[in-house]
Amino acid sequence: MATYKRLPVTFARGEGVWLWDTDGKRYLDALSGIAVCGLGHAHPGVRDALCEQAGQLIHTSNLYRIAEQERLGAMLCEQAGMDRVFFANSGAEANEAAIKLARLHAHRKGVENPAILVAENSFHGRTLATLSATGNRKVQAGFEPLVQGFLRVPYDDINAIETAAANRPNIVAILIEPIQGEGGINLPADDYLARLRQICDREGWLLILDEIQTGMGRTGQFFAFNHAGIYPDVVTLAKGLGNGVPIGACLARGAAAEVLTAGSHGSTFGGNPLACRVGRAVLEAIAAERLTERAAEQGAYLLDAFKGTLGEKSGVVDIRGRGLMLGIELDRPCAALVGTALQTGLLINVTADRVIRLLPPLILERTEADLLVQQLTDIVIAFLGDA
Repeated sequence: MATYKRLPVTFARGEGVWLWDTDGKRYLDALSGIAVCGLGHAHPGVRDALCEQAGQLIHTSNLYRIAEQERLGAMLCEQAGMDRVFFANSGAEANEAAIKLARLHAHRKGVENPAILVAENSFHGRTLATLSATGNRKVQAGFEPLVQGFLRVPYDDINAIETAAANRPNIVAILIEPIQGEGGINLPADDYLARLRQICDREGWLLILDEIQTGMGRTGQFFAFNHAGIYPDVVTLAKGLGNGVPIGACLARGAAAEVLTAGSHGSTFGGNPLACRVGRAVLEAIAAERLTERAAEQGAYLLDAFKGTLGEKSGVVDIRGRGLMLGIELDRPCAALVGTALQTGLLINVTADRVIRLLPPLILERTEADLLVQQLTDIVIAFLGDA
């Protein structure tokens, strides 16, 4: 079905931060399959895990114990400070699990029509519940009636949340991205997550963090919530967890970890041996190669470099980011830059109409970072000069 407006290129192979198309042309991948391939392409640890596990066992179903699922679950819970995990196949499914968890938790507390606070300009997925939670009218249009039970407030606005708390006694949870990805690489105030934690503790709400794009070392800490020194009640993961192999996870701690029980939720493929073995290989590689530290270092370097080359240019509104999650906001629509960059051998993305989004692999080397800065700077300057 014509659900994608694809670019005129087909990739045949990849290695590290590079991709080659079917004509043999090489491209620097500054998008990582939209924050998925944090280890880059053809990572030997992922390759070996796939081949070894595929030769042993791919699927049995969740009717039985799954050793690899238990191993990966234990590793993730230890890393996240969580108690339990539900494995799904995607970020949207992980968020669906979190939404269902919040509603079931509320109903068991006697709240008949529970509401979940969500943010404007957010993105949580394209299933009916997650697109209803999403703060983007474009992804919702035509799919009405939407799922009820979501209350929208401006992002990074504590006063709006306090007003909602005072006027809506049926609120049971907050679902938020620590940094908005699809919304334009929007970073909240440094104390935003800590203040959300305080409000949730005071009101008895669950704090649910969507770390599908920000997790797995992307921001220079394993989770973006680590920057704030807090723990959510529920956190969702996907994208970088499988480095391209479909897998999602919904982790919870405390009372939230005990809400979903046998029969209350499930998945045929979720947490199968193949996906979980790869997830374990990804976690092991991130630790062994110190990729969270590298993301912090290279991200700071890129941020400073782009501010140096583009920060004073007319037409550049802002350059922002954390770790290897960066946005360059222009004063005009710039979707055309994606095609221009493709022609020069660079893969980027434009989101929120005017924000160049960069999500390079966590394995990015300094020489590759310099090349990215040089190529993109030239493209942006030419675009602003011609526009």
